[in-house]
Order: sequence, then structure tokens, then C-alpha cells
Amino acid sequence: MELSQALDVWWVLPAAAIFATIALATGLSGALFFSPFFLLAVGMAPAQAIGAGLLTEAFGTSFGSFNYFRQRVVDFKTVRILLLAAIPAGIIGALVAQNTDSSVLQIILGTALIVLSLIIIYDTTRKKKPLVGEDPSIKVTTIHARNGRTHKYCTCRRPIGVSLAGIGAFLNGMVSAGLPEVTTTQLIVRCHLPPRVAVATAIFVLTVTDFFAAGVHALSATPAWFVVVWSIPGVMIGAQIGPRLQGRVPARTAERIISIIFMAVGALVIITSFTV
Repeated sequence: MELSQALDVWWVLPAAAIFATIALATGLSGALFFSPFFLLAVGMAPAQAIGAGLLTEAFGTSFGSFNYFRQRVVDFKTVRILLLAAIPAGIIGALVAQNTDSSVLQIILGTALIVLSLIIIYDTTRKKKPLVGEDPSIKVTTIHARNGRTHKYCTCRRPIGVSLAGIGAFLNGMVSAGLPEVTTTQLIVRCHLPPRVAVATAIFVLTVTDFFAAGVHALSATPAWFVVVWSIPGVMIGAQIGPRLQGRVPARTAERIISIIFMAVGALVIITSFTV
């Protein structure tokens, strides 16, 4: 890494801080911001942009995972089950990305952004009320949070969840987006986990999976350290600001606005794959 090359992109730091702040304040995935930003604004190759996005996200979510761990709202039984599929699928996705034509990879990234924006829009239209089964034959999971609150919910059918986590992890390893959206949505919609537990569990799964997928990208492609040296401190700053802003703007309103932005960016990513 040349010092002059790194100094030329110093503006990545404030941009990363803004992206991380928005992501943590709204509960969205930071990778939805970083990979397109590295691709379109910094001018990196698709595989390199995705790898840098994964590495940046991994460091950012690690802080969130640690906080959720301290709050004792992570369902570790579900985490262990989902990681059985997420880790290998994430690695395979990263390997596929390294052996896929850059224009094709760019189209996949753009398409994934559009699809995930639709998932976010759908997520804002439903009632987020956790359900607890009353059938004594159904197993119930109990989470005792640090603040004294107890979360109880029916233990979900995990084979389906493992399959969905594998699909999300494959997309995450390939285009750095998909796992948290797929996992959080299915845990709340299908499994009826309390939103806070679902988000905490999904972020923990994402953090572990991202480190493996980012490692594959780092080993297979030229590491983008000239960008990462700015993006990682940026997400560390955003990690301190985002939680403080949470609740200031209605979450659903913010998510809808951002989903529209993601859809536009996804279209732009696809268009540039044909024009560059």
C-alpha cells in the first residue's frame, strides 16, 4: 500500500462514518452501502469492492455483536445452527465471486440491491409483533436479557432456517449483501422471534460469516488496504453515533427512504456494467 494512494481517498473515512451511522440507526446492513460506494465512488473492481465491503462490515458488526452479547439478547442455539450453513455458503460465495466475470458480478450486485430493497419495503409493511405459542407440545426458547426482561418464543423449525441462512450467506460472500436481511426477516416473520433478539442473532451470524468470506477475498484478490485503513475507523466512529440517533427518525420511514436509494443505486450499478 502506497501512502499517496491512501491519502487520495481520505474522504472514505467520513463517508464510512455516515454509512455506519445510518445502518446502525435503522438496523440495516452496512454492506448495502459500502460495496456500491467502493465500486462507483472509489472506482474499485467489483471483486475488490465486495471484499473491502465485507471486511469493513465485519469490523463494524463486531462492535454491534459485542454490545448485543453484553445485553444477553443473542439466541446462541440458533446462531450455532445457522452458522453450520452460513460459514461454508459464505466461503463458497466468495470463491464464486473471485471466478466470475466482473461485469456479471456487477449485474448480480445491482440485482441483489434491488431485491433486498424490495425485502426492506415489505418488512416495513407488516406488523412486528412476536408471537408466543400456547401449545405445550411445542418447545419454547427463553432469553433472559441483562436489563431484566425475559423473551419467550416458540423454537422454530431450524432446517428451513438453515437453508435460508445458507442462501443469504452465499449472496453475502458473493456480493456482500443478503445474509442479515434474509436471516432477520425469516426469524421475525417465520419464527416470530422478538425483533431485538432476531436482529442480535442475525448480526452475530453475519459477523462470523463475514470474517470467513472476507478472508477468502483477501487471499484471492489484491487487498484494498488503501481504502480499508479509512473505512474501518469510519465504521468505528459511526458505531458510537448510530445507536444514539436510533428512534429520532421513525424506523419505517427511514427504511423506506433508504430502500428507494438502494433500488436507484442497484439500477445504476447494473447500467454502469454495460457502459464501462
